[in-house]
Amino acid sequence: MPNPLSSPNPCLSCGACCACFRVSFYWGETDAAPGGYVPTELTQPISPHRSAMKGTDQPKPRCCALQGVVGQTVLCSIHPQRPSPCREFNASWEAGEPNEACDRARRHYGLAPLAPIKAGTHSEI
Repeated sequence: MPNPLSSPNPCLSCGACCACFRVSFYWGETDAAPGGYVPTELTQPISPHRSAMKGTDQPKPRCCALQGVVGQTVLCSIHPQRPSPCREFNASWEAGEPNEACDRARRHYGLAPLAPIKAGTHSEI
């Protein structure tokens, strides 16, 4: 696994969002559909047109693609093939503004919220 100390990406030492929320998306993103890319075997249907990443549609969610220990060293085993909710989820301040969902997930795991990016890196408050 990557060493989070050698990377300015705070996600590699967090992973809280992957173990806090349901990851649901249009089933056409799965590789069972033409042009889909999310591995179908890692998903489960939740409605006729929606799928979720396995492990995330339960009271204590944890995505089956998350490897490592939340708050330590983590990675997504399907990062290039992750679904749209994951692609669209920004760490706080990554897009120049806080993300309450990121902060809430981090708090759930006892992690401090991220501070605004300075000199191309994130820092914790």
